[in-house]
Amino acid sequence: MSKVTLLGVPIDSVLMQEALERIERLIEARWPSYVVTPNVDVLVKLQTDAEFRRIYDDASLVVADGMFLIWAAKFLGMPLKEKVSGSDLFVEFCELAARKGYKIYLLGAMPGVAPKAAAILMKRYAGLNIVGTYSPPFGFEEDEAECERIVRMIRDAAPDVLFIGLGSPKQEKWLVRHKHRYGTPVSIGVGISFDYVAGTVKRAPRWMQNAGFEWFWRLLMEPKRLWRRYLVEDLVFFWLVAKQKMQKDR
Repeated sequence: MSKVTLLGVPIDSVLMQEALERIERLIEARWPSYVVTPNVDVLVKLQTDAEFRRIYDDASLVVADGMFLIWAAKFLGMPLKEKVSGSDLFVEFCELAARKGYKIYLLGAMPGVAPKAAAILMKRYAGLNIVGTYSPPFGFEEDEAECERIVRMIRDAAPDVLFIGLGSPKQEKWLVRHKHRYGTPVSIGVGISFDYVAGTVKRAPRWMQNAGFEWFWRLLMEPKRLWRRYLVEDLVFFWLVAKQKMQKDR
């Protein structure tokens, strides 16, 4: 499996089908592992968050979530095969799990969202086995008793894959701290994906996703929460890519 290093972060160059096959191999290994799905915002955060960076260094699979990563890699002369977003990976794996009998657990989102997403997916994919859902309270990651309760629920449900919808880097930091205690073979942080499936947040049309404008759609949906991220903090990404290009061309 080839890798492309973008802003110091090795990213696996895979098609969606190859990513799914890799997850299946991780399930078969039965050792707690995890998959990460970086986008522009995550790559920017990784430049300054040492703990987050170590988590990425130890991931079993790193896939490019966003067209800007695909374009940046091409600009740098080391193209990635395909965009593999966490939200698409979530749904694609559910379809696979229904056929193969894999068990899934959903952790995250606001109360009621994960159960609604689970109901929709189980209706869509006959035979899909979602063995549990839970929406933790705000600030739960600092509550040892609550974390222990969640670990116990996941361990008792014994899923093959745990999807965590808490946003980055919270979801990745939580799973790395607890994955060996709950013991799930594969954990995957998928951010807002449960909301997309449940319909509580409308996802950008496919043409906007493919054109690289999904960020703009999300900004229109939640301007107060996201304007600083997209219009201020993430702009450094383009300078960092240009800097990598200049260093590469020397």
